[in-house]
Amino acid sequence: MLFTPTLSADRDLVTAPDYAAWSKAAHEHDRKSGMQAWRDADESKHFDYKAIRARLEKLRKLSAAGDVKGLLFVLNEGIHGNIDGMGHERLYQKARFGTKKLIEDYVAEVVASLDKIAAARSIGREEKRDFFRRAQHCYGRSALLLSGSGSFLFFHIGVVKALWEAGVLPSILSGASGGSIVAAMVCTRADREIGAYLDQRKLANPAVRGDHRRLAADEVAARLAELIPDLTFQEAYEVSGRHLNVSVAPAEKHQNGRLLNAITAPNVLIREAVLASCAVPGVFPPVMLMARDDAGSRVPYQPDRRWVDGSVTHDIPTRRLERLYGVNHHIVSQANPIALPFATDTRKQMAPIEAIQHASMTTFKAWLNVNMVIFQKPLELIPPLNSVANLARSVINQEYTGDINIIRPPKFWSPAKILSDLGQEDIDELIDTGMRTAWPKIEMVRTQTAISRALEAILVKIDRAGDDGPGHRSAALKKAVR
Repeated sequence: MLFTPTLSADRDLVTAPDYAAWSKAAHEHDRKSGMQAWRDADESKHFDYKAIRARLEKLRKLSAAGDVKGLLFVLNEGIHGNIDGMGHERLYQKARFGTKKLIEDYVAEVVASLDKIAAARSIGREEKRDFFRRAQHCYGRSALLLSGSGSFLFFHIGVVKALWEAGVLPSILSGASGGSIVAAMVCTRADREIGAYLDQRKLANPAVRGDHRRLAADEVAARLAELIPDLTFQEAYEVSGRHLNVSVAPAEKHQNGRLLNAITAPNVLIREAVLASCAVPGVFPPVMLMARDDAGSRVPYQPDRRWVDGSVTHDIPTRRLERLYGVNHHIVSQANPIALPFATDTRKQMAPIEAIQHASMTTFKAWLNVNMVIFQKPLELIPPLNSVANLARSVINQEYTGDINIIRPPKFWSPAKILSDLGQEDIDELIDTGMRTAWPKIEMVRTQTAISRALEAILVKIDRAGDDGPGHRSAALKKAVR
C-alpha cells in the first residue's frame, strides 16, 4: 500500500540548506511515497533486470574469489552505459533519490572490478593500458556543457558548485558566452582550489548598487582578468587536468564557428577567447584572439579574423565534443534566455501544457525554415535583414538539451539585467537556484558517469607513471594562476 507523503517531507525538499539535507528529505519522501520499495525491487519493464542481476552476481563471485583474470575476461565482453536498457530515462523519473538499487549496485561493482584490475600485479602495464583504453573507447565519456546565459551565468555557478561538492563534476567542460566564463574559472585551477572561486561573496562587484548598468566592453575585459588567470588552453590543462572548450562564432561571412581547446588551439589565450564568446553581436565589438608564442609573448592569433558570441552558432556543441574526446553523454546546464523556449527536459514526462508548448515550438521551427527557403533570394537583396534572419535561423535550429538537463526555472527578469553587472542579491538567488535545480539530478549524474570517471582516473594513473602529468605546475604557471 502506498502512503501519501506528508507536507513536511515536501517542505523539507524545498527548504533544504544543502545537498546532505536535501538527500535526507528525498529519502524520507521516497519511504513515505512507496518509491523506496520500488528502488529495492529488481523488477521493471524498462530494463532487463534478470540479465543485470546475473552479471552482478557473476562479478561478485569472481571478486570474492580474487579471480582478477576472470574479471578482466567478463569486462572484456564490453562495458556499455545502457547495457540491457539500464540507462532508460523512465528509471530516473520514479524516485526522488536515485534509481533501482540493482542498477546502482551493478555500477558500483563494475567500478570496484576496474579498480581491482588496475591494482593487480598479475596483469602487465601494457595489457592494462590496452584494456582500459578500449574500455573507455567503448563506454564513452561525459561532459558538462554550460549554455550562453548573459548575466544568468551565476545559475551555472550554482550547478557547477553542486556537482563539484558532490564529487561528480566532469573533466570535460564546454561553455558559450556567459557559460564560457564559468567553464574557464573551473578549468584554470586545480580541483582543490575550485570551491574558493565559486563563493558568491567573491563574485559580486562591490560598486554595483542596484542600477543594473550594462557593462562596457573594457569593463567586461577587466572583470574577466579578475576571474580568469592569463593562461593558454594548453597551460590550463596542465594546471587543472580538465579540458576547457570555448565556443566562438565568426564575425565575418563565409566562416565557421570554432570550438577552442587544448587540441584545436593550444596556444590561444583563454581570456580573449572568453571575451570573444561573450561578444553579443550589436552590443559588444568583435574580438581578435590572442596567443602566446615560443618566447612567451602575447601575439595576435589569426589577426585578419574577428569573433563573437559562441552561443549564436554552437550553444551546446555536442557533435564537436564527440569527435574530439569521444563524448557520448552530455550534461547540459541551460540558462540561455533565448534558448529556454526551445529547451525541454527530455528526461522527465512532460505535463500536458508542456507537451502543447513543445509541439507548438516544433511547428514554429518548421514554419520558419520553410519560409527562409521561400524568401532566401529577396532577403539577399537586403543584407542587414538577411543577417538578422540567418541569425534567427541559427539560434532556432540548434539543439539545446542533452542526456541530463539542468534547466533554469522560468522566471521573469528585466531585460536590462541580462547584460548587466548584477548585485549581490541577484547573484545569490541565481546561484541558489542553480544548486537546487541540480540537486535532483546529482544521483543520476553519479550513476551514469561512475564508470567513465573510474576509467578516466585509472588511465591518468597509468599514463602518469613516472612523470608529473596534469596537475604539475611550472613556476611560470604558478605565477600566472596567482
